[in-house]
Amino acid sequence: MNKAELIEAMANESGLTKADAKKALDAFIKSTSGALNGGDRVALVGFGSFSVATRSARKGRNPQTGAEIKIAAKKVIKFKPGNELADSVK
Repeated sequence: MNKAELIEAMANESGLTKADAKKALDAFIKSTSGALNGGDRVALVGFGSFSVATRSARKGRNPQTGAEIKIAAKKVIKFKPGNELADSVK
C-alpha cells in the first residue's frame, strides 16, 4: 500500500474527504517526526510504538572488493508492534 492508497482507505473508513485524510496523515507524519527528533517515544496503544535508538559504529566489508570499511554510528527509528496489530496479522 502506498501513500495514495492509504489516504483513500483512511477517507473511506472515516468518512472524511481525501483532502482531509491527506491533511490528517501529513499531520501525523509531521508530529511523529518532530517527537522522534526531540528524543521522545511515540506510543499508540494497540498499534505499536516508535522510538529512536543509536546504532554503534562498526566495521563492514565492501561486497565488490572485500575491503574493510568503517560504518559510522547513527540514529535509527525502531518500531515495535502492539499486541492488537501483531495478533491481527494472520
